[in-house]
Amino acid sequence: MELTGARWRTSTRSGSSGGNCVEVADNLPGVVAVRDSKDRQGPVLRFTPAAWRAFVAGTARP
Repeated sequence: MELTGARWRTSTRSGSSGGNCVEVADNLPGVVAVRDSKDRQGPVLRFTPAAWRAFVAGTARP
């Protein structure tokens, strides 16, 4: 999947200390892309929108 046109945003949970940060691009058709903000040229995880919603819901639980 080509990521040209991806609009990356930093996770709201990343904080401002420059530590463990991820960026998410959810403007692509049929995919949500996630990458490490400290390694923007590195690997990208790709989720279907449904899988991404399940992941986010699962991490929000105590």
